[in-house]
Amino acid sequence: MTHPAQHPVSRPRVAATALRLALGAHRRALAATLLLALVEATGPIAAAWLTKQLIDSLTGYGTREVTATAVALAAIGVLLALLPYVDDLCQGVLTRAVALTAQDRLFRAVNAHPGLDLYEDPVRLDRLRLAQQSGQDTPVQLVQCALIVLRSGWTLVGFAGMLAAVSPVLAGLVLLGAVPKLVAELRLARATAAAFAGVTAGERREAFFSTLLGGTTAAKEIRLFGIGDVLRERMLVERRAVNRIRHRLDVRRLSVNSLPTLLASGIAGGGLLWAVGRVSAGTLTVGDLSVFLAAVASVQGGLGSAVTAVANGHQHLLVFAEYVAVAEGGARPDTARRVAGHLLDRIVLDDVWFRYAPDLPWVLRGVTLTVRAGESVGLVGVNGAGKSTLVKLLCRFYDPEHGRILWDGTDLREFTPESLRDRLSVVFQDFVSYEMTAAENIALGDPALAVRTPDGAPGPEVVEAAREAGVHQVLAGLPAGYDTMLTRGFFGANDRDSGVVLSGGQWQRVALARALLRADRDLFVLDEPTSGLDPDAQAEVAHLIRGLGQGRARLLISHRLSEVRAADRIVLLDGGAVREEGPHEELMRLPSGRYAELFRGQAAGFWEDSSGPEREVAGVQGVEPGREQEVAG
Repeated sequence: MTHPAQHPVSRPRVAATALRLALGAHRRALAATLLLALVEATGPIAAAWLTKQLIDSLTGYGTREVTATAVALAAIGVLLALLPYVDDLCQGVLTRAVALTAQDRLFRAVNAHPGLDLYEDPVRLDRLRLAQQSGQDTPVQLVQCALIVLRSGWTLVGFAGMLAAVSPVLAGLVLLGAVPKLVAELRLARATAAAFAGVTAGERREAFFSTLLGGTTAAKEIRLFGIGDVLRERMLVERRAVNRIRHRLDVRRLSVNSLPTLLASGIAGGGLLWAVGRVSAGTLTVGDLSVFLAAVASVQGGLGSAVTAVANGHQHLLVFAEYVAVAEGGARPDTARRVAGHLLDRIVLDDVWFRYAPDLPWVLRGVTLTVRAGESVGLVGVNGAGKSTLVKLLCRFYDPEHGRILWDGTDLREFTPESLRDRLSVVFQDFVSYEMTAAENIALGDPALAVRTPDGAPGPEVVEAAREAGVHQVLAGLPAGYDTMLTRGFFGANDRDSGVVLSGGQWQRVALARALLRADRDLFVLDEPTSGLDPDAQAEVAHLIRGLGQGRARLLISHRLSEVRAADRIVLLDGGAVREEGPHEELMRLPSGRYAELFRGQAAGFWEDSSGPEREVAGVQGVEPGREQEVAG
């Protein structure tokens, strides 16, 4: 299922999305935060004015009541001391609500993405990772930037007015002194946003190596092969590369900001000398000087905060565009409207061509194949022949680049992906081991059947699926039965139920049980369903598979040719195309047949006579008729 490349998202749309997130997440917390920002901005202005009145009254220039002024000033000080804690509370509520809403919207969009290109395309995967990171914090950071601009602007207006009352010229110079800093910060914001993608990719690779070094997945091979230092060095290479990018940004920030900062400081220093001279000459009061000092500091600080907030907001908008691209239109919506019905006749692959990207080789090259309702088809071929890719197309994770796949004569593209997938049951070769309870691991195959009995036990469908897959005794015997967590990753040292880790073969049976919950579907696909099982378990599961889904289409993919020989028809994929097709006996009789060659070569490994050398099987001279199934299976 292919999608066009994503286009850049406009900044107004990004800003509107962030605002909608904040409004929709918690309106009262947002309103309280805005109100607190205005109060916090007004407090310093009132405090500076009262300070001037108090100083002038104490030095004989003012006429206001000293005690009342001092009490009012103290009250403002208490209020300004408490407001940050109230503001932290409101912002915490807003931050958590926005992060929750943003995460919900993002993964709703991810779940609605009908194909796998979001995960298998490195560019799209990086975009998804950026969306995950920016979706958590960026909306709140944008709101905080807006609040800083609002608070700084309000403070700036008040103090600029007070400063203009002392010297309009100096007020204008202070304001103009902030313009170079604004330009510098905007340039830095663009550079930071451009470097963020490189930082994210490097950090993702670093996390990959650190996960290998700190997890159980690769622990045995790391110690056996002695590759810990190799992986550690690869991890450090990525970290050093990220550090170099960040260092270059720090150096650029220093060089770009140096001159604007010196200019603003020079204006403030010159203004201070002028004001002190005016006080000495008697044209300004000491209170005026205190107002001037507070005003210059606040105007420059407010301008600096506003400029930084604008620049940071610009940077956050650039980064948050990745979230908007994924969450609001990052993928073309599927326009199919038809609902797939029960398979009545057949599935037809008609001259199907597919490759994962235009610059990659073809995986399927004109595959033409029919799977009839009630028929079992074995799909075989060497690694890379295209077997698993064919399953992805049947599930509509991708669409063919050329050709079509028909479900009772209707192109799969015309069905909604959800309705089509509801007609399938698949055991994937790379099935997932969910870090959940045993019952949940099976019930995920069909959540509608994940009901509990009145006594809290797992539903009968879950237990029956486990029985059919041959894993019921194992799960029932766990410390908490079916409610045992199949992981040890979520518990502390003192937890009584610390979870259980199943073996590979046991996990494969759990995955099979998950698929058996959907055994009534029209197409049952098993991709290497016994690869992790012992010989006895392979024979048991093979017998189960032969009885599965009678009356429904079954597609069995396996490298063990003995598992597919009982299929109604066997299809050999070679080089992305159907090379041979027919029942086992017919394919074995083909002169120079590739299937027969593979079957005999595989079967030879199971039979060796007493004289030592291996003999060919499956009808070759030296093996009694009827023995081929024994030695091959």
